[in-house]
Amino acid sequence: MAIRDFGLFCLICMVWGMNMIVSRWVFIATDIEPLFYAGMRFGMIALVLFPLFFRRWPSDLFKLFLISLCIGSAHFGLLFIGLANASASSAAVVGQLAVPFTTLLSILFLNEKVGWRRGLGIVMAFLGVIIISVNPSEFSVSTGLLFVVGSAFCASIGSILMKQITRMPGVHMQAWVGVMSFLPLFVVSAFLEGGEAGLGGQFMAFAQGGWLLWLATAFAVLGVSIFGHGSFYVLITKYDVSLLSPLTLMVPVWGVIFGVMLLGEPFTVQFLIGGVVSLAGVLIIALRPNTKLPFAVLAKKMVGSS
Repeated sequence: MAIRDFGLFCLICMVWGMNMIVSRWVFIATDIEPLFYAGMRFGMIALVLFPLFFRRWPSDLFKLFLISLCIGSAHFGLLFIGLANASASSAAVVGQLAVPFTTLLSILFLNEKVGWRRGLGIVMAFLGVIIISVNPSEFSVSTGLLFVVGSAFCASIGSILMKQITRMPGVHMQAWVGVMSFLPLFVVSAFLEGGEAGLGGQFMAFAQGGWLLWLATAFAVLGVSIFGHGSFYVLITKYDVSLLSPLTLMVPVWGVIFGVMLLGEPFTVQFLIGGVVSLAGVLIIALRPNTKLPFAVLAKKMVGSS
């Protein structure tokens, strides 16, 4: 890989890792609800990418809608609920379960064959997450991280469904996912969030949230989705998946670094052991590509990164 492209890839991973911290900050520093914020993010992505919406009409709108529900509404809705209740550092690592989940679903639905190395990687990925999530002194499990696990599973289902539709440029896929994701999130938010003020109260809270909240949202839309994914799609066309897949592990590493530095999140021995075990397992899977779904490790990044 050219030095310039490697530097760009490092910057992309840094932006994606920082976005986990920015999203966590939104939920601990403002009154914005997770599902509503996810809906706002997709609504703004749809608005920015709207010119691309009609350029490529998909052949199967229903399957694309299901994909959007999985990798858009469900994935980000659950992820943001998790971030509202768990540290960004731990969520950054636990979110990588999308990789072993996709491999397991490939075994069930695509007849993927898995050898002992990838099998070991799957076991290590889940074992590391268990180490991170369980509090041995209280025999309890972090509720927030359970939502993150659910978000990773939804993203994996979306990845499998993507195998069944005609491939389209990533940025066009992103435009369609944005258009199809924001309304379901707003509908669910209207029923579950905002109290008596309802959805209108959430919009008012966002409008009065101040420039830091608006800057955080602009970073998520323009920095993460437009710059990050747009640059990533370019690199995918230039380099083999087997080269890029392991490098995406820089994302949770940056997430942990920024979480400790900017949010003052704890970095315990338990977290270190669990993180190393889990990410080592993901790396093993990444180095042994999925033959039925070659983009399994990258699928989450291709359609939306936390």
